[in-house]
Amino acid sequence: MTTRRRTQAERDAIPVEIGYALLSACFLGALVFATIAGPTAVWDLPAGVDEFLWIAGVWTAGLLAVVRVVHVLWQHGQRG
Repeated sequence: MTTRRRTQAERDAIPVEIGYALLSACFLGALVFATIAGPTAVWDLPAGVDEFLWIAGVWTAGLLAVVRVVHVLWQHGQRG
């Protein structure tokens, strides 16, 4: 860990990276959820399959969104 002072540009880049990480994570989560749970809106599936696809979509989308945020912020930290 260094003790040097950050420049104004480095301080300004932090909220931009956080915003990008959150926005791209939301987009990825929505896309993954729509891909997994989307068939429930199109076809009349049995209740068990319908529920499974919704739960799988929520969990997978949430997990991938968290991984995306961590990945983007980790990469930003490595550049700095």
